[in-house]
Amino acid sequence: MKRILFITANRLGDAVISSGALAELRRRYPDARFTIACGPVAASYFEACPGVERVIVVSKRRFDLHWAALWWACVGQWWSLVVDLRGSGVSLFLPSFRKRILRGGRRPGARIGHLSALFRDKPVLTPQAWARPDQERLAGAILPETGRYCALAPTANWDGKIWPAENFIALGREMSARGLVPVLFYGPGDDERARAQPVLDGLEGAIDLGGQAKLGLVTALLRRCALFVGNDSGLMHLAAAAGIPTLGLFGPSRASEYAPSGPKARFVAAPGPEGEAPIAGLTTERVVQEACAILADEG
Repeated sequence: MKRILFITANRLGDAVISSGALAELRRRYPDARFTIACGPVAASYFEACPGVERVIVVSKRRFDLHWAALWWACVGQWWSLVVDLRGSGVSLFLPSFRKRILRGGRRPGARIGHLSALFRDKPVLTPQAWARPDQERLAGAILPETGRYCALAPTANWDGKIWPAENFIALGREMSARGLVPVLFYGPGDDERARAQPVLDGLEGAIDLGGQAKLGLVTALLRRCALFVGNDSGLMHLAAAAGIPTLGLFGPSRASEYAPSGPKARFVAAPGPEGEAPIAGLTTERVVQEACAILADEG
């Protein structure tokens, strides 16, 4: 049996993008067993993926000792293939028949396109998201089919990417007027909660689903929503990978590199030079227009 080590990102967004490469490996090696090494935020994302038998959490340590810990956790296995998306030196010192190492550092162009270079035929990669049957059942109890829902993700990993709270409130009210219940998603921790709180306070009747849920359950919950609108964030990439209609909001981050990727994924960018445009320049009217166009296309 083939055993494949897949070393991927700390951040959720990058981990979701990397799942396109993981899905391609699963297609090519359907009987392989996978070990995933990733950061703590992304760990539960991979737990529901078929073929994954182990997830190793790589928590950053001083003096890069996290790489030594990863080496120690993996050196006892002879790997059929090691795929290292971090460009870390640790993969060079693990016993394996083959290695595919993506060099580190930022470079222009879509990140998911960079990952296709791992394969000689450079396939088109599509990110994936997974949920266990029990998570699907729980999601059905939380968001029953009797309602229609619009997922809103008003947070991000830095404030420059966050569309103003009053705009999210106005958007949520517009969606409510069209019969969709706003559902708020955000990440774990007090900082994420604080960023989401003004939107929660301003949207009466909104459902608060942020915080501590495992990402398999978050995936199942997102799939019960008619639309997702959110900042450039890990949740945006997760929604696109889950296959629901997704509208990503971009300001000073680059859509050419990190636009959501999926069969129903779109983005809208604030006016101005890419990578420098203030996200506050993205008007509520424009976002509402784009969101309504997506809903109309979906019927």
